[in-house]
Amino acid sequence: MNLFNHLPGFARTPAGKERVVLRQLPRVLLLGTLLLTVPSLLAHLIANPDDALAVTTTDIYVISLIILHWTVVFTVGIASFIVMMMKGPAYVADAYPLDEAETLDAPPKWKPHGKPHGR
Repeated sequence: MNLFNHLPGFARTPAGKERVVLRQLPRVLLLGTLLLTVPSLLAHLIANPDDALAVTTTDIYVISLIILHWTVVFTVGIASFIVMMMKGPAYVADAYPLDEAETLDAPPKWKPHGKPHGR
């Protein structure tokens, strides 16, 4: 039994910018993280030993920016992956008969709009 049945005659869409984005994400993640750590490193190198509050505050800001950066990169990666998957081949689900399927010849099983019931 084949779990994935390709839709016959479906033309696959060529790859676009999503592949470029997916290839660049590891580099963006690494370089962005390294660049965001620069203010913290400078604060540790330049600050006086008596000014620990400024160094700690800078570290907190840098950590929060790094987490934000990782979240944005992860979100862009998910979006690019979804676009890539949607451009891939189409699949057909296994057909199953519907017990309550209406035909064009049969009268509708619902009441048409018009007069309210019971009046």
